[in-house]
Amino acid sequence: MKNKEHLLKITGAAVMTALCCVLTLAVRIPSPTKGYLNPGDCAVLLAGWMLGPVWGTLAGGVGSAFADLFAGYPVYIPGTLIIKAIMALSVALVRSGFQNKGKRLLRAGLTAGSVAAELFMIAGYWIYEAAVIGQGFAAASAGVAGNALQGAVGAAGACLLAEILERTGVMRNFEPLGASSERPSRRVNTQK
Repeated sequence: MKNKEHLLKITGAAVMTALCCVLTLAVRIPSPTKGYLNPGDCAVLLAGWMLGPVWGTLAGGVGSAFADLFAGYPVYIPGTLIIKAIMALSVALVRSGFQNKGKRLLRAGLTAGSVAAELFMIAGYWIYEAAVIGQGFAAASAGVAGNALQGAVGAAGACLLAEILERTGVMRNFEPLGASSERPSRRVNTQK
C-alpha cells in the first residue's frame, strides 16, 4: 500500500508540475514591471493542497520556474522558484492544521491559506523586482495591482477547483501527511 501511495504522490507531483507550467504559459498578460500575469497560481495552490508540503512545494515551485524559462523570463526563475514553492508550502501546512476539523473548517482553511499565499506572492515579487532585479521599490510598485488581481483569480480559482475535485471524489486520492492511513474504510457492514 505504501508503494501505491508513493507512486500516486510522484505521479501527482509530475502532473501538477506540468499543470503549473501550462497554466502559467497558457495566458500571459504583460505587466508594467516586465513580468507577466497568469492563472498559474490556481495550480500552485492546488499542488500544495493536494500533494502536501514536500511534493506540492516541489510541483508549485519547479512548474512555475519552468514556465519562466520557457516564456523567456530567465531573470524571474530564482524568484519564482522560491515564491511559488513557499506559496504551495503555506497552503499545504494550512491544510495539515485543518485536516481533521471537518469539511467546513477545511474549506475555510483553503481560503485562508490561499489568501495568505497570494499576499506573500504580491510582497515577494515586489521585493524581488525592487531589490534583486534592481528596479527600485517605486518602479516595482507598478506591478502590485496586477499581482493582486492575479492573486485574487488564483485564490478563487484554486478554491473553486478544490471544491469540484472534492465533490467528484478526486481529493480522496490526495490526502497529504499520511492522512489516508487514518481514514476509515468506506465498506458497508452487512453483518448484524
